[in-house]
Amino acid sequence: MKRTMKQDRENITALGNAILALIHQHPRSGYDVRKTFEESPLSHYSSSPGSIYPALKRLERLGLIKGVTEREHTLRPRKVFEITDDGREALRKWLLGPVSREDVIWRLEELLLRFAFMGDMLGRAETGRFLQSFIREIGSYLPELESFHDAETGAMPLQGRLALESGIERYRGLLDWAGRSLHHFS
Repeated sequence: MKRTMKQDRENITALGNAILALIHQHPRSGYDVRKTFEESPLSHYSSSPGSIYPALKRLERLGLIKGVTEREHTLRPRKVFEITDDGREALRKWLLGPVSREDVIWRLEELLLRFAFMGDMLGRAETGRFLQSFIREIGSYLPELESFHDAETGAMPLQGRLALESGIERYRGLLDWAGRSLHHFS
């Protein structure tokens, strides 16, 4: 079954969305994108040409960015990418997406990535709503983890229990951080 361009646009990876958000900030070449990934907290994403350039090509094929070649008639031409109107709409849709339980469990880093890029596109009210949803989802998941910990502590190996406690502490810390952050957007 052949996928449509709309379906492809709806399935942009976290890496693709991060690149789209960076290009939204200002036009960048592939090299510029790689350097940003290498020199910033985005470094946990791969900065290898084998990841960045295929993602750029896919975003361009989907019409979300447009590449313009500068210094075309030199030994080192440079392709600079700009976000398109469709790209801005796709980025906005990603940033405004709901915060789900599955996101809190499996895509926590992507949620934080979305939050980090909201200031470039969304207003204070939308960012506040995101944080409220984030707080609500973590707040409903955390008691389940704590309950599981309390019920299973005796049956778990020490390392498993300590790993679970680490996760619980991380969620508590994120809940505290989100509550403090929300005050900036109220």
